[in-house]
Amino acid sequence: MSGCPFRERYPFPSEAQESYDTSQDGTNKASKGGLIYGDYLQLDKIINAQELQSEKKGNKIHDEHLFIITHQAYELWFKQILWELDSVREIFQNGQVRDERNMLKVVSRIHRIAMILKLLVDQFAVMETMTALDFFDFRNYLVPASGFQSLQFRLLENKIGVPENLRVPYNRKHYRDNFKGKENELLLRSELEPTLLLLVEQWLERTPGLEPHGFDFWGKLKINIDRGLRDEFTDIQSKPAFEEKEDMLLELNRRKEVLTSMFDEKRHEHLLSKGERRISYKALQGALMIYFYREEPRFQVPFQLLNSLMDIDALMTKWRYNHVCMVQRMIGGKAGTGGSSGYQYLRSTMSDRYKVFVDLFNLATFLVPRHWIPKLTSSIHKFLYTAECCDSSYFSSEESD
Repeated sequence: MSGCPFRERYPFPSEAQESYDTSQDGTNKASKGGLIYGDYLQLDKIINAQELQSEKKGNKIHDEHLFIITHQAYELWFKQILWELDSVREIFQNGQVRDERNMLKVVSRIHRIAMILKLLVDQFAVMETMTALDFFDFRNYLVPASGFQSLQFRLLENKIGVPENLRVPYNRKHYRDNFKGKENELLLRSELEPTLLLLVEQWLERTPGLEPHGFDFWGKLKINIDRGLRDEFTDIQSKPAFEEKEDMLLELNRRKEVLTSMFDEKRHEHLLSKGERRISYKALQGALMIYFYREEPRFQVPFQLLNSLMDIDALMTKWRYNHVCMVQRMIGGKAGTGGSSGYQYLRSTMSDRYKVFVDLFNLATFLVPRHWIPKLTSSIHKFLYTAECCDSSYFSSEESD
């Protein structure tokens, strides 16, 4: 037997083949002129936009460069969030969300906002490589500049739906009073525009199945909950006396109080007036219906949207918390460079008053056993099984982006 059978079956490449580098099979189109990377991104403006105040004062401090870069990166990401947020609000405002093919676009962009916020939360770790003493070396050069003066972050809060009346005053002033001229006008205009919260509320109010003369989800749910609570009470009472029986009855009464309060519209309106709830009574019903029937094809994407909205709220809360922790680490109890109380002011913004979609978090309060959830009729089940799409002529070239 001569030769190597493996070599005959899989011949080794010749020297000429080995010397030929296929990775270089291409053409340098940029050599022919036209748009190039640096020009497209206008890198000359971005890379040369770091002006160290310490250097201008003749005392160049190394870590001021990191401080500037980090904050510029935040502002660029804020701009992208506003870009995505405005596009989503436009879809809702123009009624395009009624075509359910657009819901995937909405969910995708809201999820993108959440992913950007996650990145911004994690970005604090880079800033925290700078010590308090490193920051102290150049902090006085920043006065009276302050992070509170970030116009884009205030616009972001307004457009998502942070209530103006629940904002913490800044040095006993309305937050907008700290902005002048065009910036003040932009903030005022953003307060008058429909917020994402309002648009989502209106969308939830149109949830199919809420109609009293149709499926009547809310009416059926109330009947089932009342029956379920009575059955549980009867079951506990039928048991012989034992040590935990009284505790079980007390727990049942607590559950009854929580679940029956859900159907008290006047109580809901009272909580709305206090700012403890943010969406209308009917919108709450729609959200809970989506929550309970999330496995139905027509509710799967809406359920993803509700989850992503909670992600945004949670991540913005984490961002505020990380900011508070970092400020305390860097300046302790000192006043902020803009004149605020610093850490004390930031800590006061950590409450639920800055949560926009707090009602979605609280849906878990009203969870019930699955067999208490109203069974879908054949007609509503068929309706929820098929998504609603409009004719392709519904779209203009701009709307299809």
